[in-house]
Amino acid sequence: MKTEIKKLDGTKRELSVAVSGELIKNKFEDVFAQIAKEAKVPGFRPGKAPRDVLEKHYAASVHEQVLKELVPDVYNQAIATEKLDVIELPQISDVKLDRANLSFKAVVEVSPEIQVKNYKNQKINFKKVVVTADEIKKQIDSVREARKADALDDKFSRSLGYPSLADLEKTVERQLYITKENQERARIENGLIENLMQGLEFKLPQGLVNRQIQDMLRQTKLDLAMKGLPRDKIEEQEKLLLEGIEPEAKKQVKVYLVLAEIARKENIAIDDHMPAKVMEFLLSQADWQETH
Repeated sequence: MKTEIKKLDGTKRELSVAVSGELIKNKFEDVFAQIAKEAKVPGFRPGKAPRDVLEKHYAASVHEQVLKELVPDVYNQAIATEKLDVIELPQISDVKLDRANLSFKAVVEVSPEIQVKNYKNQKINFKKVVVTADEIKKQIDSVREARKADALDDKFSRSLGYPSLADLEKTVERQLYITKENQERARIENGLIENLMQGLEFKLPQGLVNRQIQDMLRQTKLDLAMKGLPRDKIEEQEKLLLEGIEPEAKKQVKVYLVLAEIARKENIAIDDHMPAKVMEFLLSQADWQETH
């Protein structure tokens, strides 16, 4: 097999593939053998038609089937040989096949070359999560006002399902702590991502961007439908929705590609859990500094 790669831009490659010899010959023989078992040729029992008769009746079908089976196999082999990190289905063209030769071109979209540096020992400024008495009181007060209760006491607490005001305060404190802890974790992760992105410029694969846009558009439409907005109104707003979605989709693809590059460098499996695993790795390697 002969392969040649032509760089079209930052994320597109044109792969020229040519293969000849026994592989092609054997594939034709295999397909003819499959067809011969089932071929219904007038004057012959199934499976008994001579090869020249089969050639006459089924040459075009065999040619089509050989292409269908051989092109994907050869393409995958070429991708593996050239170690291309393909992220979209290929655009196949210039396909030529005879009984001894197969050649075609495949335009593929690959991950861009990303120079991620200094991703270890990222500086993280963190604050200890603290819930104050005032915050607890304010939260309980808002509940009391919503229910028009007269006083904050055990009676009020029991109406909410808690034995005493002290129990209610402990529960509210725990809930506020979890909320603030999640907010702090999100702030830390977002800051770490922003630091990683600084100075990194590369062409985004349009196929990945388009897929992300469509996923986000589908989810946005679903959310609007769940809120009761009629379908025709949602469709009317599609152009406006797309304008809002596209920048965020590009940002998410960029972040994903950077995390994927770190995953490759650190031998982290690139699967559905990759972003979370890379984030865990980055946090474990960071330089944590407490601020007050």
